[in-house]
Amino acid sequence: MSDIKKVVLAYSGGLDTSVILKWLQDVYQCEVVTFTADIGQGEELEPARAKAKAAGIKEIYIDDLREEFARDFVFPMFRANTIYEGEYLLGTSIARPLIAKRLIEIANETGADAISHGATGKGNDQVRFELGAYALRPDIKVIAPWREWDLNSRQKLLDYAEQHGISVEMKKGKTSPYSMDANSLHISYEGRILENPWTEPEEDMWRWSVSPENAPDQATYVELTYEKGDIVAIDGEPHTPHQVMEKLNKIAGANGVGRLDIVENRYVGMKSRGCYETPAGTVMLKAHRAIESLTLDREVAHLKDELMPRYASLIYNGYWWSPERKMLQTMIDESQVNVNGKVRVKLYKGNVIVVGRQSESNSLFDENIATFEEDGGAYNQKDAEGFIKLNALRMRIAAKKGR
Repeated sequence: MSDIKKVVLAYSGGLDTSVILKWLQDVYQCEVVTFTADIGQGEELEPARAKAKAAGIKEIYIDDLREEFARDFVFPMFRANTIYEGEYLLGTSIARPLIAKRLIEIANETGADAISHGATGKGNDQVRFELGAYALRPDIKVIAPWREWDLNSRQKLLDYAEQHGISVEMKKGKTSPYSMDANSLHISYEGRILENPWTEPEEDMWRWSVSPENAPDQATYVELTYEKGDIVAIDGEPHTPHQVMEKLNKIAGANGVGRLDIVENRYVGMKSRGCYETPAGTVMLKAHRAIESLTLDREVAHLKDELMPRYASLIYNGYWWSPERKMLQTMIDESQVNVNGKVRVKLYKGNVIVVGRQSESNSLFDENIATFEEDGGAYNQKDAEGFIKLNALRMRIAAKKGR
């Protein structure tokens, strides 16, 4: 421990990281730098600064990363139509490589030789933070208190805080029914009553969306403009990536869109039940597939679909900074050059319904060929006979052999 002189702590100002801050000072006898990221969680971050100052911290970083998060992490992920295990839109996973990147940048700026985080030894986040950190600075030291200390319960954390005069919002004995994590893409809920997969979450748990039953009886229409696979305007009004997510979260959430209740397979080996709200992401995924249906070549689209589960696993498991993820991203981004146009969706009581799509310059849809009416000779239907017979040849041969 004596070789750790300065550590950068990913600091929220909550119970866990407030205890970690003091624990690092006491156990490692090192200088602590705090880093608090604004990635759209919608919380006031200045209290974290005040708490850090009260703890004697001299170097305090509170960074607005909302636009970088949306532009450089969320949008590239959605170009791939990324979804983990068929349902999860990776809201927590995609935030971790950005936080790891900024931790390392601050460590380099301040001359720190270590970083620290509040992820537990049972979760995926410890893997994501540390894989990212090692990829960006191989010699960095990592302090993961949950793998070292014996403060392995909320009550022990509260007792430690009381003993050391650490201010916490919730008084002793008062606990939140859920463990929550939020950013501009989603909010997650885990723990407590959700640990029983049979238990339905309480309605008042949800923060960003109304229930589909209570959503408006009138549908909401939204028009999204795409350039190179990214949404650049909503209803004709230009928006930055963060503004796109912020606006779609409000519109879609008001229509009951984006709720998810799943049991997922964590990278560390266990199954975990979680509930997620991802209103904007739910719309973005559906709409992006719609514009690609017009503009992507069939085999390119199918190849993307084949590779997507691998790409999703890389993000979920913490390999955003790996060479294989970067290679896949290059291919994905190249596929998006002609993904330009507009998509119109209808939001109604929890549903996202695509009702229109167009691309004036890049559509591969040819109405003259696809029509059920007279096509003027654009497509010779007699050609289908040879096509079918050639594709049936191997099966006809096998059938004659009784196989």
